[in-house]
Amino acid sequence: MSSSVQQSVSVDEWNMRVDLAACYRMVAHYGWDDLVFTHISARVPGPEHHFLINPYGLLFEEVTASSLVKVDLQGNKVMDSEYEINPAGFTIHSAVHEARDDAKCVLHLHTTAGIAVSAQEDGLLPYSQQSLFALASLSYHDYEGVALNPDEKVRLVNDLGDTNFMILRNHGLLTCADSVADAFLGMFILQRSCEIQIQAQASGVELRAIPAPILAGIRAQADKVTRSAGGSLAWPGILRKLERDCPDFKN
Repeated sequence: MSSSVQQSVSVDEWNMRVDLAACYRMVAHYGWDDLVFTHISARVPGPEHHFLINPYGLLFEEVTASSLVKVDLQGNKVMDSEYEINPAGFTIHSAVHEARDDAKCVLHLHTTAGIAVSAQEDGLLPYSQQSLFALASLSYHDYEGVALNPDEKVRLVNDLGDTNFMILRNHGLLTCADSVADAFLGMFILQRSCEIQIQAQASGVELRAIPAPILAGIRAQADKVTRSAGGSLAWPGILRKLERDCPDFKN
């Protein structure tokens, strides 16, 4: 199947498929997956507003470049595939892709630490250097139930604005970026920030937050800070790791 899909798409699309499959595998590697119930999507390079998303029912550790399903903004398949997608799962992703041309990749997870922080009234707190990167471009969206209501898309997009990190209250985490590498690194930073916060709070001792002037300075330089986070620096090493550990992701 791999060779037939690769021969049927552009080089740019195939490269995007490889990157997205790699992202799914790394989410599984870190234990951030939720069986089959979250999604990572990426826009196919080119003038068409087509997107790649995981085949519904495959574990993240099973996703390959050729198994990714190509859909339009309504979640309809635009290329033959033996797999289906979860239309409800694409609701959040299609909203962000449609509203943000720079959101080439949208990563949404239900991690334990992420949901724990999302349930806290104050959300993410400046307890770590990692948290500063997320806090420089962070938004929140209130919980409205399972994401099945198309009307929620408008409110979600309004809440996201031009930020690249979002905490969905009582639900999970979301990052978006103009590349798979940057969206993944954004999630790595956001997830690590949540893990640190939960672990620090569990210590039961009084915690010291990073001083407000430092946080304000980071926010004033949000674009510079978040865009220099280094996704492209880390990504080649990630691909090398996957080549060693599970090279079938490129199939």
